Order: sequence, then C-alpha cells, then structure tokens
Amino acid sequence: MALRIKRGDTVVVLSGAEKGKTGKVLRVEEGKVVVEGVNLQYKHMKRTQQNPKGGRVRREGALHASKVMLWSESEKKAQRFRVEVRDGKRVRVGAKDGAVYA
Repeated sequence: MALRIKRGDTVVVLSGAEKGKTGKVLRVEEGKVVVEGVNLQYKHMKRTQQNPKGGRVRREGALHASKVMLWSESEKKAQRFRVEVRDGKRVRVGAKDGAVYA
C-alpha cells in the first residue's frame, strides 16, 4: 500500500485520544505514521554502557495513516489532496486551496 503522507509533512490527528493535535511526520512505516509529540508512550530501557541509568523514556508511538490528514497552512485546517502530473512530475495538490505539497 503506497502512502501519500510523507516524512516531513505537517499533519493533524483526526480521531482518538490525540484528536486535534498537529505535528511533523517523523517516520512512515507500513500503513502507519509516527508524528512528533503525538501518541507518547513509555519505553522501559535496560541499563547499558551507552545508557548507564536506564529507566523510562517517552517516545512517539505509531498511528494508523487513516487517522491523520495533511495540514494546510493557508486554510489553517486539515484538507484533502489529490495527485496531479505537472511538468512531467507527480505532485500533491490541495483540494481546496490548490497549494502544491512537495
């Protein structure tokens, strides 16, 4: 399944406990995205030479890609987008404002 959300995109969460939060996409996995500052979970780290203290670390968990939508800076809200071919390249274009997302 090819996701149309890419690393570095700004997205807004549509549903769940984190609804309404926005953030930058850090990673795109198979059908899931990891968004900066959203869905924080505790990871229990064992003591190692690199991390002699160990303990609990907060890190972002993955969200299903259907729970996020691309954020439009001009509209100041989430918006759908379509893929068009412009100058021989496939680009993502906002459905409402027509803005091009790289």
